[in-house]
Amino acid sequence: MQLSDDDLMSLESGIAAFESKHFSQAMQALYPLAEAGHADAQYRVAIMCQNGLGVVRKPEEAVKWMRAAAAQGSAMAQHGLGFMYLEGDCVDKEPAQAVQWFEKAAEQGLAGSKTTLALMYAQGSGVERDLEAARRWYISAGFDPAEIDSLHR
Repeated sequence: MQLSDDDLMSLESGIAAFESKHFSQAMQALYPLAEAGHADAQYRVAIMCQNGLGVVRKPEEAVKWMRAAAAQGSAMAQHGLGFMYLEGDCVDKEPAQAVQWFEKAAEQGLAGSKTTLALMYAQGSGVERDLEAARRWYISAGFDPAEIDSLHR
């Protein structure tokens, strides 16, 4: 999505406010950009709605914006949506659905998603228990192969 200079300034201002924990200010700057379809803004608006940061907690809005950003390929939003399904936060708990979103984020290189997938395969959460698949995900996430076997003893 191509941003005008004003929108780019709003995005940078909103992200800076978000990172500085000035959530009301972040919401003011980012919400219009989320509505306009900007994935980074949608992801941050989703986080604020999910956790009641700068706004009253709004689970439906959180899912709406997280889904929108995830659908645009935002790895962080895909990971966030995976956790929503894994934990049953803002949505029904559906580990199999979580796996699908974590895989999308992992395919983009997100180590946290790879590690979560490794745990899910090791525990058989949302997938058939598969220690070899867990091992592959751990290695992909950067774990030392010599240390992996000790993680689930």
